[in-house]
Amino acid sequence: MMPSVKPDVSERDSEPFVEIDPTRRYGRYNELLGCGAVKKVYRAFDQEEGIEVAWNQVKLRNFSNDPAMVERLYSEVRLLRSLTNKNIISLYSVWRDEKHNTLNFITEVCTSGNLREYRKKHRHVSMRALKKWSKQILEGLNYLHVHDPCIIHRDLNCSNVFVNGNTGQVKIGDLGLAAIVGKSHSAHSVLGTPEFMAPELYDEDYTEMVDIYSFGMCVLEMVTLEIPYSECDNVAKIYKKVSSGVRPQALSKIQDPEVKAFIERCLAQPRARPSAAELLKDPFFDLLDYDEDVDSNTS
Repeated sequence: MMPSVKPDVSERDSEPFVEIDPTRRYGRYNELLGCGAVKKVYRAFDQEEGIEVAWNQVKLRNFSNDPAMVERLYSEVRLLRSLTNKNIISLYSVWRDEKHNTLNFITEVCTSGNLREYRKKHRHVSMRALKKWSKQILEGLNYLHVHDPCIIHRDLNCSNVFVNGNTGQVKIGDLGLAAIVGKSHSAHSVLGTPEFMAPELYDEDYTEMVDIYSFGMCVLEMVTLEIPYSECDNVAKIYKKVSSGVRPQALSKIQDPEVKAFIERCLAQPRARPSAAELLKDPFFDLLDYDEDVDSNTS
């Protein structure tokens, strides 16, 4: 009888899970992918599909005196579960761990992290590539805005957009501040990242057009590698400039008139601001559309 061959890697040598979900499908590693004010995101593994995923964990005891915050977190999860779009981060599973008082949810993971860090890492990027990223963000926004009921992200910025660097695909994530509003209704609370917030957000009466303004600021950051209003050293100064209609200094550094005009359209007054659907038809993306038509005809 032939002796059995022992595998080179023992069970002890493999990377251990530090936590497993109730169905025993998902295992969490100790490696932190990201950390925000509300949640921590860990690398995890889907044993059924054999793919890496993101394990989002919120310690609910941090909000024991703030039931509204807990409800908002649940809203994010419920919202994510209902969305299916290639430019929105997918949610696979959600559960509350009563013993540890945590809310946990499994989402897809993007290989290259967020767009802000990715853009800093890759400083030499063509305008064509930046347009491709921008168009995908718009397609995700359009999906949210035409959803019934309409969904306003309210905190769109380059750290909430995620990248699969090997395919160039970008996806909108972090919908924790999203507001669901019915048709012809507006939202009424001040939330978001100051540098990216539209002026009307501060007035607490706004529509999905606030996301278009934030999108314009994202394009500005992608092109210039500067966070808008980085010349301001506090939130009060940012608010003063935004509410007075003063543009970020970074905008004056853009040499290309087409790019500058496109960003200005996004930053216009709410009623003059184009929708995501209208921006997708903007001449700014014409050459991209031509490339896609050529690709489809030759494939």
